Amino acid sequence: MKLLRYGRPGKEKPGLLDSEGRIRDLSEHVADLSGAALSPKSLAKLAKLKPASLPLVRGTPRIGACVGRVGNFVAIGLNYADHAAETGAPIPKEPIVFNKAPSCVVGPNDDVIVPRGSKKTDWEVELAVVIGSSASYVSERDALDVVAGYCVCHDVSEREYQIERGGQWAKGKGCPTFGPLGPWLVTKDEVPEPQKLGLWLDVNGERVQTGSTATMIFGVKHLVSYVSHFMRLEPGDVITTGTPPGVGMGMKPPRFLKAGDTVALGVDGLGRQAQRVVAWSRDAA
Repeated sequence: MKLLRYGRPGKEKPGLLDSEGRIRDLSEHVADLSGAALSPKSLAKLAKLKPASLPLVRGTPRIGACVGRVGNFVAIGLNYADHAAETGAPIPKEPIVFNKAPSCVVGPNDDVIVPRGSKKTDWEVELAVVIGSSASYVSERDALDVVAGYCVCHDVSEREYQIERGGQWAKGKGCPTFGPLGPWLVTKDEVPEPQKLGLWLDVNGERVQTGSTATMIFGVKHLVSYVSHFMRLEPGDVITTGTPPGVGMGMKPPRFLKAGDTVALGVDGLGRQAQRVVAWSRDAA
């Protein structure tokens, strides 16, 4: 299934994408695509529904983040060897784990806001894993059993805040709009091999990132298991798994996003995002 949330920010409704690419309303069957609604039992019930029996959503509503009320928004750094190389960093011996603020989550086509005073706002296309079952100390063998599905994540990053301001990476990762998710959550039955997905990202129509999850240093199974050893994962948590090479900070000279730029990105089978970059203002924030 391809599950999504549509409507005005903060008022999104749950939906399902049918085989013809039309949105079907799921409101009579689930309140939101969050928490327990992403459990195996809940998803099994939704999978039994006949899309044609669901109300058709007319028009072209805004698409919200495909997961509501994200709890833990966990990110993995330097998880592609060629990306580590372009940033001048050594290949990690264990996954680098940091948090993105859940408040940074927005829809896949919402504006990305350059933070006030920022000069180094950067792009990163990533595969995100959505958790469907509580998990603590889960083994790699059983790791995918706790996964609800996958989605596209744009891990927008402010490099000065992340690298030059001291402390943890979280400073440059959780600004408002720095976590577009979606357009839809694709359930794991439609993604039998998460380590064979292509990723891409364009800035102003120019392809700058091209990669494959096949080149991850630490695969999805390892990451889910690893993170579960340091925190309890809960339904609706998101783990975003790192980016391939081609980020702005790795270019010579470095290149960063500015107001007026456009970004498009996608992951095979999971859809695409398209964002306009805007300057910070009180209204935008």
